[in-house]
Amino acid sequence: MQIQDKPPFDTPFEWIGGEARVYALVERFYDLMDLEPGYAALRAVHGSDLSNARQRLFWFLCGWLGGPQHYTERFGHPMLRARHLPFPIGILERDQWLACMDQAMGETGVPDDLRLRLRQSFFQTGDWMRNKGV
Repeated sequence: MQIQDKPPFDTPFEWIGGEARVYALVERFYDLMDLEPGYAALRAVHGSDLSNARQRLFWFLCGWLGGPQHYTERFGHPMLRARHLPFPIGILERDQWLACMDQAMGETGVPDDLRLRLRQSFFQTGDWMRNKGV
């Protein structure tokens, strides 16, 4: 699949369909994490209750995609790496996070060109977040 030269919308937030679509994506992401055995290592680092993680990822993604800055209004700069240092993130966790998010994007109808762009951005961010060797 080839990426278009110019996206059809000014921001990925608009392209994905706004807050309702970001919310649906986040909900499906965490539902899959809970349901799919292939995401067990990823699920294990999240603790028993996913409600806080769901809310924070929704707030973060809205702003990261170019929409409302819900996360930074509440907590300041995301400081992703620093906030995730207490959690062991290696290649396995990174790859499970990416696969889970990609599956959620597919199941919630994220347009293919946007999905490809986001997959690349998520990989760069996820790889940067790694804090253990494997």
